[in-house]
Amino acid sequence: MFQELVNLFYPKICQICDDPLLKNERVLCLKCLHELPVANYSFNNENPVKKVFYGRVSVENATSLLIFKKKGSVQKLIHQLKYKGQQEIGSFLGAWLGAELAKIPAYCEIDAVIPVPLHKLKLRSRGFNQVEGFGKGLAEALKIPYLDQVLLKKSFSTTQTMKERLARWGNIEETFILARPQDIKNKHVLLVDDLITTGATLEACANTLKEAGGVKISIATMAVTG
Repeated sequence: MFQELVNLFYPKICQICDDPLLKNERVLCLKCLHELPVANYSFNNENPVKKVFYGRVSVENATSLLIFKKKGSVQKLIHQLKYKGQQEIGSFLGAWLGAELAKIPAYCEIDAVIPVPLHKLKLRSRGFNQVEGFGKGLAEALKIPYLDQVLLKKSFSTTQTMKERLARWGNIEETFILARPQDIKNKHVLLVDDLITTGATLEACANTLKEAGGVKISIATMAVTG
């Protein structure tokens, strides 16, 4: 009764269309949920996400939940998560993709989930890593640890959203460090991020993780650019 009273004065709204959510809806209304551009890549390991890394870094599996297009619903969803503090979005997407991956034997062989890290200054200003809820949702579904102290970012850079693709490459090099190699040596890890564009950030992270020795990498993201 108390929750219903709270919802009466402070109704929860859909993070895409801003309409009030019904009692059994979470994060998104059913209409927006069913209209999301779902990638359906997880059951096909020769998908466009994995092909991003061909000839660049070896990955075992790679998938994205959604297709990102400018001014589309997925862009608004990620914007709400990153800049409006709607952290429940990450948890929602992580649980959704995690339930899917838990049915696939290749993903059930993974030992730990590792997020792409934020620099401590950006983490302090934003207050949270937007990938945390997503990664924890995946880890819970796969029943494996979520390790956020293995990979750290050592240099601070401004947002790269508006930068040209080629300019991003030089800005990514040597920005990550492996803080706890003993935690992942000879293990298979799932590297997670919010969005794949060029793949440069994930490539740099994967190469750093491989320094631990015997590490196999799989990748999962909330979305990939269409």
